[in-house]
Amino acid sequence: MSNNVGPHPWFHRAAAGAAALPAAGCSGDYSTLAPAGPAAEAIALIWWIMLAGATIIFLATSLALAGAFIPSIRPLLTPKRLILWGGLVVPSLGLTALVAGAFTLGERLLPRQGAETLRIEVVARQFAWEFRYPGTPVATRDVLHIPVGRDIDFAVTSEDVIHSFWIPRLGGKIDAIPGHKNIVRLRADAPGNYGGICAEYCGKGHAPMRFTVIAHAPEDYEAALTSEAAR
Repeated sequence: MSNNVGPHPWFHRAAAGAAALPAAGCSGDYSTLAPAGPAAEAIALIWWIMLAGATIIFLATSLALAGAFIPSIRPLLTPKRLILWGGLVVPSLGLTALVAGAFTLGERLLPRQGAETLRIEVVARQFAWEFRYPGTPVATRDVLHIPVGRDIDFAVTSEDVIHSFWIPRLGGKIDAIPGHKNIVRLRADAPGNYGGICAEYCGKGHAPMRFTVIAHAPEDYEAALTSEAAR
């Protein structure tokens, strides 16, 4: 008879999977926590500030709750301290950090005048994306070509219902509205492929309404458009 009374192998596999699950959500083509551009970096930093504030509030309320069950902690949680720290200090610090971060980092998300800004037209329809490159005859479907290191203004509209244009690793999303153009400025800092999706339910074919962003080195961008034009 075996004397092995340790955990079953399935336990080790389950524990490893549980430990890897949170980390898996922080990477990949659609992860906002793996930013690849300045707008996405600003959004991710605001998220981390919010997480830190939420963690502090969680720990503070957990301490107050523990005082109801642990007699040794109860003397530390006097009404005066609860009001001062729980009602004034902790909320004030959290709100100050959030407001400062929102105003400071939010400025990076605003499209401003710039000589080096490139414009690309984005047209959404059930259930596909079309990208047009002004000054060229090129129009691509579900594949977006962009140059690295250059600010790009995406003029987003729709031909039918409301959609939402979102490249998680490059920045925030913006609605595609019929008869109206919304502008969002994004930039990729490194060559590679990035995932884009429609982030607004738009009908039965919404789930697979995705597109691929190919960020080219500046010297390869024009060649990519020339290749698309030749198809």
